[in-house]
Amino acid sequence: MRNSIKLAILLGVAFIFSALYIFQGLNGNYDYILPRRVIKILAMALTGVSIAYSTVIFQTITHNRILTPSIMGLDSLYLLLQTFIIFFFGSGHIVIMNAQVNFFVSVVVMIGFALILYQFLFRAGGRPIYFLLLVGIIVGTFLGSITTFMEVLIDPNEFTRVQDKMFASFNNVNGDLVWLALVVVVIVMIYGVRMINQLDVLSLGRDTAINLGVPYDKVVKRMLIISAILISVSTALVGPITFFGLIVANLSYQFFKTYKHSILITGASFMSLVALIGGQWIVERVFTFSTTLSVIVNFIGGIYFIYLLLKESRSA
Repeated sequence: MRNSIKLAILLGVAFIFSALYIFQGLNGNYDYILPRRVIKILAMALTGVSIAYSTVIFQTITHNRILTPSIMGLDSLYLLLQTFIIFFFGSGHIVIMNAQVNFFVSVVVMIGFALILYQFLFRAGGRPIYFLLLVGIIVGTFLGSITTFMEVLIDPNEFTRVQDKMFASFNNVNGDLVWLALVVVVIVMIYGVRMINQLDVLSLGRDTAINLGVPYDKVVKRMLIISAILISVSTALVGPITFFGLIVANLSYQFFKTYKHSILITGASFMSLVALIGGQWIVERVFTFSTTLSVIVNFIGGIYFIYLLLKESRSA
């Protein structure tokens, strides 16, 4: 089966789930229910595409199909920021109560953190990408430890607000934030599309890419920044989804036997649409909100992550 047919099938399945999610059970309440469901579909699409795009390019520049951008500590930083504000200022602070302010502060802090980290490490000169990953793991663990410490000391009533930020949720997505995130994601992806062909060369390795005329270090820096922006926007919009990018990226590699990132990224994006929209439909219609989509994704993703680790160890 050609890759174009596979992409068409995935897109068709995504449209079917979208139609089911939007139109099932409307019962004549079109003015109230329909806009809310469309906004949630758009939020899931933005989140899925952002995570899929950033994960594929991150795994390409790191030459590792197990790593995800969350290894740089952005998810840990997001949770630390939310916990810090509630711990010191309370859940009634404007940053917590106002969704727009919270989104803006979260995105700016996470992107600023990533830029400072990248600038500091790359300025050292000659640092391999694995050194950057090692620092990201250490920083992420450190931030997670601080978050856990504050969660232990925080008031139990305030802790419930922290718990709301720990898991991704599409049930109370702010419509204004969705349109703002759409603008940012579209601009970033338009900028990144111009370098997709260079990603095909980067996958061959640093030395080969340089010999073929690709400015390796410059492209890697730009791709890391793009990845950081997309992950920051998606995390600030709905919350952290740890293993989702790992699932859709690796499924795309297995389903599309190609080196072309234009197909791999598109395929991973379509798979993310199917997974998020279909998963949310199952959570609402089958499980009747007895669980959340992020819990299911993290559970399946954790099992899949263990499978990949065992597979890599056997092949090694």
